[in-house]
Amino acid sequence: MKTKAAVVYQTGKPIEIEELTLDKPREGEVLIRYTHAGLCHSDVHIAHGDLEARLPMVLGHEGAGIIEEVGPGVTRVKVGDHVVCSFIPNCGTCRYCANGQQSICDMGATILEGYLPGERFPITGPAGQYGAMCMLGTFSQFGVIHQNSCVKVDDDLPLEKAVLVGCGVPTGWGSAVNTAEVKPGETVIVMGVGGIGINAVQGAALAGAKNVIAIDPLPNKREKAMELGATHAFESAELAMETITNLTRGQMADSAILTPGLMTSEIVADGFNAVGKGGKVVLTGLNKLEETNIQLPGSVLTLYRKQLRGSLFGDCNPTVDIPRILGLYQSGDLKLDEILTRTYTLEQVNEGYDDLLNGKNVRGVVVHDHS
Repeated sequence: MKTKAAVVYQTGKPIEIEELTLDKPREGEVLIRYTHAGLCHSDVHIAHGDLEARLPMVLGHEGAGIIEEVGPGVTRVKVGDHVVCSFIPNCGTCRYCANGQQSICDMGATILEGYLPGERFPITGPAGQYGAMCMLGTFSQFGVIHQNSCVKVDDDLPLEKAVLVGCGVPTGWGSAVNTAEVKPGETVIVMGVGGIGINAVQGAALAGAKNVIAIDPLPNKREKAMELGATHAFESAELAMETITNLTRGQMADSAILTPGLMTSEIVADGFNAVGKGGKVVLTGLNKLEETNIQLPGSVLTLYRKQLRGSLFGDCNPTVDIPRILGLYQSGDLKLDEILTRTYTLEQVNEGYDDLLNGKNVRGVVVHDHS
């Protein structure tokens, strides 16, 4: 069948809209009709070459839709199911899935290659075989994906909100709840309030943090953070330091969650300096894989027993945490409507990314047209 998709052919060049050919689902695979796709910064990292991926690639790794067809051996979902896609698949049986660390499932090894198990490329077109970002490629009207990337959700959940729980929401929320292990009464700093950071703010507030200090240069982002659980907001870490010191009587923050568009050594140092003894610094944002962006005084780390922690997918287990987070949305404890800034058509995908890079959006969503 044919599908219209947004493709990166060359880093640094605009994303192109192409008509491509999609194969039928094979063993363990499903055909999904994507209804919505979130615009997340990681797609920009691939388009700009910060993350080296196999090109051409259909972008998009935050997605929701409806299962249209299932291949042989599919047991997780059936035709007609509403699903949220997990940007890291979970096989359930590798060492990491088996011990409750689904976010580092071995099956995630090929998310930047973009093929399904067995080096299979269901998408073909003018340039031959096309990868799909995170084995999903949600900026396509249809996709053939592995059942291990699908999490069934309630039929009555609005998919334009549920889509955000495929990447941005659990990544931010889990960075606070799981990786930083925020506890009631703590002081937490969130640096960078985009689609990830805003959910770290919500996660920290929900976990009971007494002080949630959001740091972002843009007024609209600081305002949104205050609306969704932050107790204080500052333009820079430097401006926040006096308040952090006073609020904690000099003990400093319990954790700093770093969710910038691009992780730099300055941001890591700011987070490190803002936490006190036993404090956790959580690195959620990305940069080039070979970029050395952690340069810190090791003796201070040792003497103050500070910790640096990498967090992928918020250390969430998608099969349980995606439904859990959606349950929090249904009960009104977690806000999704409020973080959705605007929607775009597939043809407007470049505009959507310009808005993201210019700081206009907390989260933008592509709505697929199937008319």
